[in-house]
Amino acid sequence: MCKCNDKLAKEFKKEGVEVVIATMNRNSLDFLIPMFPFCHFSEFSILIVNQTKGHNLLTSDFPSVRVVNSFDRGISKSRNLGLERARGKIILISDDDEIFKKDFDLTLIKAYNDFPNAAVICFRIEKPDGTLFKKYCKKTKVRPSQLDLFSVFSPEICINKGLVEASNTLFDTNFGLGSTFTMGEEAVFLTDLKQKKLQIVLVPEVIAVNPIITTTDKLDFEQKYYVQGAFFSRVLKTSYFKGLFLKLFFDIKQNKLKIRQIPAALRNANQGKNDFYNAC
Repeated sequence: MCKCNDKLAKEFKKEGVEVVIATMNRNSLDFLIPMFPFCHFSEFSILIVNQTKGHNLLTSDFPSVRVVNSFDRGISKSRNLGLERARGKIILISDDDEIFKKDFDLTLIKAYNDFPNAAVICFRIEKPDGTLFKKYCKKTKVRPSQLDLFSVFSPEICINKGLVEASNTLFDTNFGLGSTFTMGEEAVFLTDLKQKKLQIVLVPEVIAVNPIITTTDKLDFEQKYYVQGAFFSRVLKTSYFKGLFLKLFFDIKQNKLKIRQIPAALRNANQGKNDFYNAC
């Protein structure tokens, strides 16, 4: 192997990985212990964004664990602050209830050395019972479709900080838990990167275990379609109705929506669309 290729192969190393964790109202680092069951959390570079109040601050005595106490609200604001303050070359997005797999960092490093021009690499996560969290592509995918991006969860996302920062791409603070539209922030973020011609890669390797119940699962169909109306307006624009009717079709096919619920779903989607445009 020539020297230039050898240099490229070693571009990303373990010390360049930083885990950026979004959490709320913490005053102890104890929540990190179950997240890293195979070793002590201080062995990793970690940045915690703790959305809290002034009387309830989180601190760290570990040099490898940094804390930012924020008095804002909203998961997208937390993600953006984390990206701004992160120091690592590779940034793994995380919530405070993830359980990482042993050698997850080596999986990230290998993927980025395989795809050094990727702005984002998305991995797999599992349910607590060891089954996959959802249906994933079976092979590495270097040109994911828009539909592929729509199904990505935050804990699957790993970011090349330099490339994303240079593109001036942030999470849209209108979307995500704690915002007006309570989900979809991941797909909006990835769609923005795709539209800027940045590379996104899907790699079929498991990096963590995620709880079965998600924010989306807690919403009823009317709330979901309200957000979908805003979401499709944001990412599909003139193809809004195509996206909405495809969503209706698949939800009915998968028994997630009853035929009699269609009028209410359309009504709520239209309200979400209108509220999104009014907020712009």
